Amino acid sequence: MSHTLHPLRRQRLQRSELAVPASNPTMIDKAAESAADFVFLDLEDAVAPPEKPQARKNAIQALNDIDWAAKGKTVSVRINGLDTHYMYRDVVDIMEQAGDRVHTLLVPKVGVPGDLYMVEAMVNQIEQGTGVQTRVGLEALIETALGMANVEAIAQFGGRLEALHFGVADYAASMRARTTNIGGLNPDYPGDQWHASITRMVIACRAYGLRAIDGPFGDFSDPDGYIAGARRAAALGCEGKWAIHPSQIAMANTVFSPPEAEVAKARRIIEELRTAEAQGKGAASLDGKMIDAASEKMARNVIDMAEAIAARSTAADENR
Repeated sequence: MSHTLHPLRRQRLQRSELAVPASNPTMIDKAAESAADFVFLDLEDAVAPPEKPQARKNAIQALNDIDWAAKGKTVSVRINGLDTHYMYRDVVDIMEQAGDRVHTLLVPKVGVPGDLYMVEAMVNQIEQGTGVQTRVGLEALIETALGMANVEAIAQFGGRLEALHFGVADYAASMRARTTNIGGLNPDYPGDQWHASITRMVIACRAYGLRAIDGPFGDFSDPDGYIAGARRAAALGCEGKWAIHPSQIAMANTVFSPPEAEVAKARRIIEELRTAEAQGKGAASLDGKMIDAASEKMARNVIDMAEAIAARSTAADENR
C-alpha cells in the first residue's frame, strides 16, 4: 500500500438520489416523505428561466420548514452553473437564509478545479459572516468533456468536496454522442458506451476519498433498463444512482443495498480470517475458495454499507 492515502472524506448513505424541481412545492413535500436516501432540490435544468427566482424561494422555504434529517434524508440543492447569472444569487440566498439546514450544494457542469474554488470561497465567507456552524458540503457533476478530461484534478480539490456524479445527458451532448436518450445503451455500441467514462470517474473518487454516484436514467417507463444500468454502475464501484421519478427510488435502494446473504458471507470472511490470524496464518479458505487481506477489505465494504443502511432505518423509526 502506498504511503499516500486519502480516506473517505464524508460517509453519507446515497443509494437513491431523488431529483426534485424546486419550482414545484407539491413535489418537494412528496419527496420529503419518500424512501429516498438523498433529495436534491433542483434550481438548474429542471427549472425554466422565468421560474428560477421563485424556485430558489421555494427551496429555501422547504429547507427551513421540513426537518429533512429527522426524516432520515440528506438534502442538497443543485445550484445553477457558473456560466449563468443565477448562480451567485443561488449560493448567497441559500447559504444566508438556510445555511444551517442544507447539507450539500451540487455544482453542475464542473470543468476545472477553479469552478469548485469559486463556490467554496463564497460558502466559506457566508458561513463566517453569518456564524453558521454547520459545514455545508459540495458535490460536483461531471457532465462535460472538459470535466472528464480534468476529473482527477477535480477529485483532488479537497476542501468541502464529498462526491462526484456522472451526468450522462449533458455529457452525451458535450461528447456529441449519437443518442438523444438520457442514459441507457446504444445498440450500435458493443456494450455500455458510458463504461469507460464512469470507470474513470470512479477511479478518481476512490483515489481521493469521494463518493461516486451514477446519474439519471430518463425512461421511467422502463424499469428493467433502469435496474440494468444501476447494476452496471454498482459493478463499477458507484454507490448510488439518481431517481428522476419516484418509481425509481425503490429500485436504486435495492440494487445498491447488499443482500442479506452477501452480508452474512462478509461476516464469515472476517471470522475465518480472525481464526487464521490466531493460528499465525495470513490466508484462509471459505466455501472452497481462498480468502486473504484483500478479501477482508471487500468484506468490510459490504458490512459498512449494511451498517449504514441499518443506522438510517433506526434513525427514521426513532423520529416517527
